[in-house]
Amino acid sequence: MTALPEEEAFVAAMEATWPAAARRQLGAFVIRDGQGGGKRVSAATAVGPVTAADVEIAEAAMRDLGQDPLFMLRQADADLDRMLEGRGYGIVDPVELFAAPVDRLGPPPGDMEIFPHWPPLAIATDIWEETGIGPARIAVMGRVAGPRTVLLARNRDRSVGVAFAAVHDGLVMLHAVEVLPDARRRGVGSQLVRGAAVWGASHGAEVLGLAVTRANAPAKALYASLGLRVVGGYLYRQG
Repeated sequence: MTALPEEEAFVAAMEATWPAAARRQLGAFVIRDGQGGGKRVSAATAVGPVTAADVEIAEAAMRDLGQDPLFMLRQADADLDRMLEGRGYGIVDPVELFAAPVDRLGPPPGDMEIFPHWPPLAIATDIWEETGIGPARIAVMGRVAGPRTVLLARNRDRSVGVAFAAVHDGLVMLHAVEVLPDARRRGVGSQLVRGAAVWGASHGAEVLGLAVTRANAPAKALYASLGLRVVGGYLYRQG
């Protein structure tokens, strides 16, 4: 049985498969320039013990990038979490990490077709745009250095869903899973997950991972039904 990697491996894979435009260490924090690519690529993370002065330096650096101060916090960041709470930072989008061995997921069954391709076809970007993922997030995909693909789901000759997948160190990470509103609850999401597992295995991946907000109950139920389990998590605090 394939063992699931430790949470640290998933965090590293997320960094590699959904990268910031730039990142640098500034004192006790890593500062990321997200350029509109979402919270994950715009948040600062601690790399050691933090003081109030460190937080102020990080806040100034993020503002210099045109970003509101945003910190990603994991279980080991309890002291920083309390410090930020005391400074008036609110919790935003707690996230859970799900994972499963790719050999447990299997190929997409039924009449759904999954087409891996790169760069994104116009129909894929159209679906993303319709569901709220614009050019800045698609630009993140273009920064990935390792194997990457867009997965386009088609049902009865109609494109109904799309996702992005990339491989890092034996993990295939799934991002930007979107299904057209009138095609939801028809198994499109599960087919995209299975398609990502098959594609990832062909590029040396043994485990599939993804991140989902804790509040997204339908997505979490879907992933659990496919055999993925929670292996970690994090949250954001925003000023």
